Amino acid sequence: MTNASTGEMTPATSGVLLVLAHPALERSRANRTLAKTAKGLSGVTFKDLYETYPDFVIDIEAEQAALTAHNVVALQFPLYWYSTPALMKEWLDLVWLHGFAYGEGGEALKGKKLFVACTTGASAKAYHAHGYNRFSMDEFLRPLEQTAHLCGMEWETPFVVHGAAVKDDAALKAEAERYRARVASLLPTKTEA
Repeated sequence: MTNASTGEMTPATSGVLLVLAHPALERSRANRTLAKTAKGLSGVTFKDLYETYPDFVIDIEAEQAALTAHNVVALQFPLYWYSTPALMKEWLDLVWLHGFAYGEGGEALKGKKLFVACTTGASAKAYHAHGYNRFSMDEFLRPLEQTAHLCGMEWETPFVVHGAAVKDDAALKAEAERYRARVASLLPTKTEA
């Protein structure tokens, strides 16, 4: 397997596959900071979909091998129009296939954990029945939760950073440390490894 951030071959692991999708990461303070903090953890394999596949031509076999090699799949993205960015949706559509991820013979992801980390532009109060966005984050992330269920995966409580664009440096650093701790908690302990 090739490490997306270094291009080097990495051995199979039982750790976390952190898949980032942000079409303009160079302009993102929040997602760039979160990713930098988490990808430095031992046991985390980092993949930036927009860097790896700028032409949207996805290497399905390589992606399926990476998924198979990890016990935890972490999806990190900014909430775009109440969903994932386009390339993450394309990646899910092309890689998480019937016969691989679900359906007859599709047990490659069964028993693994699915963890979602996302950022929003609005404050937390905008995400409820009487808020600006009318629905909670749990409701917006329900398709991914159902994907986990369909694939026999364990759904982890999502990590959400609200109002990401307006956070000052100290608040963003605190969120990054909280994220690092959360990702670290998903790594196998020494007795599990």
